[in-house]
Amino acid sequence: MNIELERYYGLGNDYLVLDPNKNELPLTPENIKLLCNRNFGLGSDGILLGPIIQETGMLVRVFNPDGTEAEKSGNGVRIFAKYLKDADYVQKTHVRFNTLGGPVEAYYLNEEGSRLKISMGNLSFWSDDIPVTGPRREVINEEMEFNHVNYLATCVTIGNPHCIIPMLHVSKDQVCRIGWFAESAEYFPKRINTQIMQVIDRNNIQIEIFERGAGYTLASGSGACAAAGAAYRMGLTDEKMYVHMPGGVLEVEIGEDYSVLMTGDVCHIGKISLSHSFSERLRSI
Repeated sequence: MNIELERYYGLGNDYLVLDPNKNELPLTPENIKLLCNRNFGLGSDGILLGPIIQETGMLVRVFNPDGTEAEKSGNGVRIFAKYLKDADYVQKTHVRFNTLGGPVEAYYLNEEGSRLKISMGNLSFWSDDIPVTGPRREVINEEMEFNHVNYLATCVTIGNPHCIIPMLHVSKDQVCRIGWFAESAEYFPKRINTQIMQVIDRNNIQIEIFERGAGYTLASGSGACAAAGAAYRMGLTDEKMYVHMPGGVLEVEIGEDYSVLMTGDVCHIGKISLSHSFSERLRSI
């Protein structure tokens, strides 16, 4: 039986959706890495496995291109919500499903389901939630050293961990230099996603992103939410803002309890049917 996947992207962040109800392929780190390889496989920033039907509702699992599993992905949950509508799992104007990083609720803002508002859950700056080593505290403007350089960092979780570093200017080269060392720094026992952030004004920030398990990416939904929350927590912005990334812009709203609403677009590229030989190769590893 050949394997069929759907390809989507959100702000240049592309994912393959593997529906376990339509395919027989147990995922392993090895076949995930092959599928996501842009030279020897299909190429992708990750794989969304779902919907997995459970008593508590539908679950999506998020896998990074290095074969590791992420708790949550902001672009990923928007893409998965769009897939649920495309595949007729959902006929309503909203859907709720689970991730390893907690439940999310998606609201379809147009008939095609290509523009969505997502309730992403609540931010926490507490070190034991993120986690960050050391005594329990909120990790706000804390000095951290990456590659022998000191930075003021704010760390936060929205179901997955983030380190945000404010800067006067941001670039791909900067975030890669920092993110490479921050990802596996001793501060972060479960590794970390890194965003460097420039505050443009009270309603606009710009970020560059280095994702745990994926490296440099054009956009990150959870990273945008984390950076927006950090900017608001530090008093640098209002509660509603636009987060600018190389792949595009997300609208983010921070609630009084640090709940987060994220609004953005996704695009369906098409269905991919793998050859019999490649399908069998994936199953064999």
